[in-house]
Amino acid sequence: MASIIGKKVGMTSIFDADGNNIPCTVVEAGPCVVTQVKTVENDGYSSVQLAFGEKKEKNTTQPLMGHFKKANTTPKQRVMEFKDFVQEFQTGDLVKCDIFAEGDFCDVVGTSKGKGFQGVVKRHNFGGVGGQTHGQHDRQRAPGSLGASSWPSRVMKGKRMGGHMGNARVMVQNLEIVKVMPEQNLLLVRGAIPGHKGSFVTLSN
Repeated sequence: MASIIGKKVGMTSIFDADGNNIPCTVVEAGPCVVTQVKTVENDGYSSVQLAFGEKKEKNTTQPLMGHFKKANTTPKQRVMEFKDFVQEFQTGDLVKCDIFAEGDFCDVVGTSKGKGFQGVVKRHNFGGVGGQTHGQHDRQRAPGSLGASSWPSRVMKGKRMGGHMGNARVMVQNLEIVKVMPEQNLLLVRGAIPGHKGSFVTLSN
């Protein structure tokens, strides 16, 4: 398995050999610094810890400063662990976007855009109560009856209602990497990736 931390830059489109226009998300993938290599003997499990994104020293805690100095690197914004790496790494190594190849498929994890408090029409695709006839007033986007009477005399858990929408961890699977640009540390991934521009994402295959 290969994994990397990246940052969503935005979207673009490219043409393939047949002239088809392919929508792509541009991801600044790496370079990530290996800040720690965990082993079964020392930590009880094996994983590789990666760090990405520059951060000011004044905004970094002293324990983390010591952790980064062990890896001979500057403070980083995002630190994450990944298991089942195919390649062997040492502390201080760099993981770059060239661990992926064009044509590979990857799973992308990001945090979706926050929508705030939304009603049932936007959140769950309800159709609303209907037209404005028969005395209806301002009911077009209402949820309607909740369906509970003398039993169970409460709203059941999991009922689709208005509430907080977005700002959640989302994984999109099997997205194709259509172009690798190691000089600019960029990956072009076919399709959309959750999150706003500048948000952190992880790519794994």
